[in-house]
Amino acid sequence: MARIAVIGAGMGAMAAAARLAVAGHRVTVYERAATHGGGVGRMTRDGFAFDTGPGLLHLPAVYRDLFVKTGKESLEQSLGLVQVDPASAHVFADGTSVALPNASRAGVVQALDEAVGAGAGERWSELVNRARAVWDATRRPLLEEPLLADPEYLEALGHDPYPGLRKRGLFRRSTPPVLAAVAERELKDPRLAALLESHALAYGLDPRTAPASAAVLPYMEQTFGSWYVRGGMRGLADAVYERCRKRRVEFVFGAEVVAVAEKDGRAAGVELADGRVDEADTVVAGVSPGVLRRIAPAACGPAVRPGPP
Repeated sequence: MARIAVIGAGMGAMAAAARLAVAGHRVTVYERAATHGGGVGRMTRDGFAFDTGPGLLHLPAVYRDLFVKTGKESLEQSLGLVQVDPASAHVFADGTSVALPNASRAGVVQALDEAVGAGAGERWSELVNRARAVWDATRRPLLEEPLLADPEYLEALGHDPYPGLRKRGLFRRSTPPVLAAVAERELKDPRLAALLESHALAYGLDPRTAPASAAVLPYMEQTFGSWYVRGGMRGLADAVYERCRKRRVEFVFGAEVVAVAEKDGRAAGVELADGRVDEADTVVAGVSPGVLRRIAPAACGPAVRPGPP
């Protein structure tokens, strides 16, 4: 059994903590805020509650797998999920409006044809369907399999288990274009371009700099659907937190990690803002790359090898 320190109590960090605890490790989560959930927050006022993060859940299978692997109660037994319909409604600059049905490609084509004009739905569908290549290339390493801890394994294997995309379709150029350029070139309508860009913006991406592969976002939503968590998305954060507590994960709130302690070229614990240093065999950083560079600059280079995800 290893002592594992997890920095941050966001959704990814809590998911990692729950899985590590099930594997038999002693896990402590350090969160500088007063509560869990990270960007999946909630504001209450005058008896009303408002989500301050995302309003809908996409790819619920990711959380279904988490709950299956970390306890007896399934995701649906832990909270209420409702598939929303329509999935989204859009009003464009010229006053055109369209409501897109949930998880229905044929329905999306029909809705866009009726709102934007004949052929609009087909152009949209062709572009989104081509983004399946991105999904097929990234699904396994990002969502289904742990990252390889030993890069020498690839040499022994003799081939790359995650081959890159062939340079065709959206990726046929030596330098793949940005999403905004793809939208303008292939959708041929400012309203469809705005629709594609809106998916990137919803994830905090700038369409002018986001790669063409960001077209996978509408592909995922239209393929797997959009879901509402009864009572708000904060309920999902609460459910993951409770799953961690049931697995005996310890949470320390109001504990800002200012540095990752190092020993013999490896992460060896966390240093807190109050000067305390808590030792650990492994440190998992559930923080943004900017924060990681500040608290563990060596982890971004060869000096300290990050622990397993």
